[in-house]
Formats: sequence, structure tokens, C-alpha cells
Amino acid sequence: MPIFALEMMKESIIGQEATWQRLMADFKAERVPHALMLNGPKGSGKLALAVAFAQALLCQNSTESGEPCGQCNSCRMAEGLVHPDLHFTFPIVKGNKIKDAKDAISDNYIAEWRKRLLQSPYFDLNDWLSDMKAGNQQATYYVAEADNIQRKLALKANQGGRKVMVVWLPEKMNSETANKLLKLFEEPPQMTHFIMVCEEPDLVLPTILSRTQSIYVPPLSPEEFNQAHPPQENADAFELFVMLMRFAYQRKLKDLRDWANHLSGIGREPQKEFLAYCQRLLRENFAYNFRQPELNRMSESEAAFAKNFARFINERNVIPIMEEFGRAETDIAQNVNAKMVFFDLALQIIVLLKQ
Repeated sequence: MPIFALEMMKESIIGQEATWQRLMADFKAERVPHALMLNGPKGSGKLALAVAFAQALLCQNSTESGEPCGQCNSCRMAEGLVHPDLHFTFPIVKGNKIKDAKDAISDNYIAEWRKRLLQSPYFDLNDWLSDMKAGNQQATYYVAEADNIQRKLALKANQGGRKVMVVWLPEKMNSETANKLLKLFEEPPQMTHFIMVCEEPDLVLPTILSRTQSIYVPPLSPEEFNQAHPPQENADAFELFVMLMRFAYQRKLKDLRDWANHLSGIGREPQKEFLAYCQRLLRENFAYNFRQPELNRMSESEAAFAKNFARFINERNVIPIMEEFGRAETDIAQNVNAKMVFFDLALQIIVLLKQ
């Protein structure tokens, strides 16, 4: 049975009670904008809020406070994310599914999207790239998606009420796709709502931002974040982290070069995700030295490694090591040669681990 069933949509929102109540107040007062943007840091539960609010907008028998009833026909259809007036659009890769640019639309991945969302609304771009088997490709909105959105929303609402389009990561739209949607965002068909879920609003086309009402979704507390994102074994990233630290400590330059060459071939998004993972694990190992278990959030394998490794991450080197990983992440995002970035990082770690 899916974890994220309809009657649990509201309950799936971890923390963010104030944001939810603001949405409900706007709905009850009939102040819901035609284009709403929920923006905030990764992992804060924006998609959970968006889908739950979409359900409220489509419900045929809302409660007095505006919450969805969970019993009407619309609610039942939304339980499997198959309500005909609930639409999703999200960045994709062409992959093996799409041979022609005119067919590059998110509908090609709707089965994978529903499966992922039904498991939990707390996932990120890297999870989604893995579901699409993206390899080295980076996800984006192709121009064909703009035509597809316009075509869907031009149709009359199947249930005779509202239509809702949830737009996940609009910052992944290129300017050509975004420009084709400007008029639709500004003047959508009657009773049509866009709910955008955004992590980097600075990357969204300014003309789109100006057509939306933005609500900031704050980060979760550490306890709430742990509840939404329980520790999971990331075996590949963990193994690469261990290899880096062991080879660097032993000054095995040939092995470090092979390590850097391997990472250079996995694609930009996985590379950035790996570097972010390393920074998290470095923080965990530094905190491990304080011998207060409540400070740590590690898998069994990560914790076992930390028993012997944590002492090498200390007050003298934790900041410069973190800065090196942060600098590498910035370089990868700016398309600097990955082999050079990772080998240079490895050389810096050799020096810093000895401090």
C-alpha cells in the first residue's frame, strides 16, 4: 500500500503548520492566486504542501476550515494521483524513451513520477534522475512541454471545477520554454491554478517570478528533517568517500587519480550530490567527536566508519576541508573540468588530513 495515501496527504506534511494554515486561510477567504510559488530550501517539504493544497482545491466537499474531506469522488481519484484535473509537470531527460524533440514531455515519465510521489513526497532531483535512469544527462523542461501544458489547460475541467497544475522545479526551465508560458501564467483559463515548487527562485525567469505570489517555506528543524528524511544507506557515495579518505591518508596518488577519473564520468548532478553528501558526512564525523549521539544522523555503515575516522576531522582542519568540498561543488556547477576538480580536491585532502 502506498505510504502517501490521500487520507494522509495533510498528515504527510511534516512541520510547516504555519505555512499550511496560511494556505488554508487564503483558500477559505477565496484569495488563492492563479500562480503560487512555494520556495525554500531542499528537504523542507514544499512538494508535500503543494500536493496537499492541490487536493484541497479540487475537493468537492471541503470542511469548514477548507481542508479536503477525503471522501468525495475527487478525493478518491486524487488518492492515486490520477485526478483528471490534477496535472504535474517536471524536468526530464530524453533518455531512451524520447527520440524526437517534439515528444520531450513529462507525460513520458508520469508512471515513474506517480510511483515516486506515492512512496513519499520527500525526494530530490537526484532521486528523480535515478528513477529516469538519466546517466550523465541533466534534467530540463524542453520546449515541447510548454505546448503540452497549454494543450492540457485549454480543455474544460473534467469534473466541472478547478484545474491545478503542480510545477516542480521551475528553475530548470530554459528561457525559450518559460517565455512560451508567460501569457498562460499571467492569464490562465478560468479556475485554473499553478502551484510551483521551487528551490532556487533566483534562477527562475524574472518575468515568471513577477507573475506569481511567492510563499517562503522555511527549513525543517533537525528532528522534523530526520522524520521526513530517515537515514538511508547510500552505498555508492559512502564507498567513494571512504576510498578518498583512505587513499589520501596513505598518499596513494595513482589510486586517487583513478578515483577522480571515475567520478568525472558519472554526470554533473550526481557529482554535485556526491560532494554535498561528503560535506554532510564530514559534519557528522566532526560532531561524533563530542560523544553526544543525539547530534548524529548516520547509517549503520557510516557510524561504524566514524568510530576510527572521526578523530581525523577536528578543530584544526574541519573548516578548510569543508571549504575545499564547497569549492569543488561550485566548480562542478560551473562546468569546470571534473577530472581536474576531483584530483585537485584529493591532493588538498592529503595535506589537510595530516593537520
